Amino acid sequence: MTLDVLQMVLVTIVAAATPLMLAALGELVVERSGVLNLGVEGMMVLGAATGFAVAVETGSTLAGAVAGAGAGLALSALFGILTVVLAANQIASGLAMTILGLGLSGLVGASYVGMKRESASHLAIPGLTDLPGIGRLFFGQDAFVYAGFALVAGIAWFLWRTRAGLALRAIGDDHTSTHALGLKVRKVRFLAVLFGGACAGLAGAYLSLAYTPFWAPAMTAGRGWIALALVVFASWRPLRVMAGAMLFGGATVLQLHAQAAGLGLPGQALSALPYLATILALVLLSLGRRQGGSVAPASLGRVFTPFR
Repeated sequence: MTLDVLQMVLVTIVAAATPLMLAALGELVVERSGVLNLGVEGMMVLGAATGFAVAVETGSTLAGAVAGAGAGLALSALFGILTVVLAANQIASGLAMTILGLGLSGLVGASYVGMKRESASHLAIPGLTDLPGIGRLFFGQDAFVYAGFALVAGIAWFLWRTRAGLALRAIGDDHTSTHALGLKVRKVRFLAVLFGGACAGLAGAYLSLAYTPFWAPAMTAGRGWIALALVVFASWRPLRVMAGAMLFGGATVLQLHAQAAGLGLPGQALSALPYLATILALVLLSLGRRQGGSVAPASLGRVFTPFR
């Protein structure tokens, strides 16, 4: 395998991993605050539909990305009102957000089904982007990819190097004690939920504006659920989220290359490969922690008795 072929494969893996990384990073912050949001899939698909519609109407990829993130944020605000303010069941509310997001995306994108537009522009630095083997990988990605890596560094710094990040983690571990200390539990959790929804919407916008620049109903294809599993797989650590996203992105790319090579296996079985990889990773993770216990935020074990 030549360097250029290897670079092409790695670029494809990064592209497939970016929506998973964006959505999982947002959900990581949400779960660190002690809230479980099962509406990531709905927020992603609504972000994809809204982002594509706005980008087509305005001719601006940036406007589409902002609109996609805004759509995810709006749906997460509804989720936050239900679960954080009104103390509704997080599991049921999250599933309702997924169903609502799927329905709203069909409504918003009804006039744009099958429509294509130019993909988000890629960085081009003379002398660097054309470097053999690494140029396109490091200096030829689109803005979404660089935003994803910036979020990894930013969230890691926020959670372990700032007072606000310490407060968020403390609330996720024991909301009763932190409330007694005077921390605003509801406010912190609501802001975390909004951030997670915006990241999910941005991940959806990436799908329709850069990864596959067109809109199709349910085009997220379960990526929101993989992002949820990825947070657990990564042990609620941003750097591990990035690595896990690359792993699952690689499984997606492997499935595509296997289909192109004509291995003789049913297409449905190959399409299930990324999800089988997810299940396998979670099983191995569970076996590995059987002796050591879980490092999940403690409040996630009490999603049926939320803070009031």
